[in-house]
Amino acid sequence: MFKSTPQTMRYTLRVLSRLLHYPDAQMMRELPAMVDALRLEHALPRQRIEEIEHLCAHLVALGEWEAQARYVEVFDRGHKTSLHLFEHVHGDSRERGPALVDLQQTYEQAGLAFDANELPDHLPVVLEFASTQPPAIASEFLGEMVEILNALFSALVQRDSSYACVIAAVLEAAGAKAQAVAIDPEPDMDETWSEPAAFIGCSTQGQSRPGTPQPMHFVRKAEINQPHHGVSA
Repeated sequence: MFKSTPQTMRYTLRVLSRLLHYPDAQMMRELPAMVDALRLEHALPRQRIEEIEHLCAHLVALGEWEAQARYVEVFDRGHKTSLHLFEHVHGDSRERGPALVDLQQTYEQAGLAFDANELPDHLPVVLEFASTQPPAIASEFLGEMVEILNALFSALVQRDSSYACVIAAVLEAAGAKAQAVAIDPEPDMDETWSEPAAFIGCSTQGQSRPGTPQPMHFVRKAEINQPHHGVSA
């Protein structure tokens, strides 16, 4: 944790933002330069920088395709490890929309035009914005999200993900300390999106089993005065 706000965090926050992007070929080529930038600015504790260096080396060792597959598995197949911060608070409820609008207005009030393919609450976007602000303001801004960030850090630790060190670094940039807390296990994504069976056996729906008499009910048909053709509205 920082003893005092660093004089600059511009490059550090941009590196953290970049590390949380999808690991395409360009990002893989930039990994050594990212580590150099962290060491040059020295806004993070030495141990944290070394952990991030190990992450970068790990991504290189995996190779582009495997690194991408693991990124998707970690960040795109679970709500608790989502990089969309407001999803942790509002889920898919209607409250998330106004929160996104407020965040975008924060960007605009700082004199920045938001132009990205992601939503305003995507953590790499949040970090990119923070990198444009003076260190004290950036730290205060990120400090408002400490609870969410700590929950995300805990979920990554639970999954034994190497990306946990990046979120720990974000927490330290916010002037906080990464502390893993107990979180409820997340249901498998395949189960979450599974569709109910179209038909369920009649024996489970209050009807008799096959081979036994079925109760029948008759209702008197309403008298029709005129013939009717076509489909009813």
